[in-house]
Amino acid sequence: MSDRLKETPDEINEVHDVISFRDSGRCRVTAVAKFEPDVAKAVVNALADIVRTAHKSPTATSTDEDGIVRAQSFEEGDVYMLDAPFDGFFADRYLMDFYNVDERGICSRMHLHTGLRFVRMMTGPNTQIRVSSLSPLDISRVEGVVPFSLQEFTDTLPDTPDDSPVTRYNVIVPENSWVDMQIPRAVSHQFNAIGPHAVIDSVHPEESIETFREKMSGYRMMAQTIFLAEELPDAATCNQLPDGEIPA
Repeated sequence: MSDRLKETPDEINEVHDVISFRDSGRCRVTAVAKFEPDVAKAVVNALADIVRTAHKSPTATSTDEDGIVRAQSFEEGDVYMLDAPFDGFFADRYLMDFYNVDERGICSRMHLHTGLRFVRMMTGPNTQIRVSSLSPLDISRVEGVVPFSLQEFTDTLPDTPDDSPVTRYNVIVPENSWVDMQIPRAVSHQFNAIGPHAVIDSVHPEESIETFREKMSGYRMMAQTIFLAEELPDAATCNQLPDGEIPA
């Protein structure tokens, strides 16, 4: 029996049926630290500037000797691969400069990956990140270590076939904070930033293994994503809290 998740290995916009989909596990979210607004903004902007500079670089936007384009664009934001896999080390690491959903008017789609992921989400002033999944998010708490908690709530996933009800589980990353998330292989998730200052520092520990496991023809970052919706939903479906207030 094949261990592949993709139906078409090289397809970069493969969509699976959300109604029949079942997560293979749960994501785990861990609050790490909060910072003064000026400190948080300086760190987030410094990392975002690396991504923005890379997207203006002829070298970073061209295929390198390993067939990798380091500066790419995903649904959630622009990315830059800091560290690429090489023989004997099959992981990579990249930075993502989030789009502000209120500026774009749309949210990213619920999706899953063909390999596990680790992400550190970082926010600055007047910015929050809404993290969602189709399974409850496990919140890691060690009493007395991290001096803040994460807001959790549920709502209904938008734009499902025949408007079939699908519960969506959400956690809000507060402003001026660092929050870690461990994403197992084949577990649904969705990130959307509300505000101008948000980045992700991400490690993909199976990046080159996925290429062989899914039988892809080459290293294709976007092909390692499987979506659970055809279209990107309206911003109003991801920029509000249960009481109707937009996070501030």
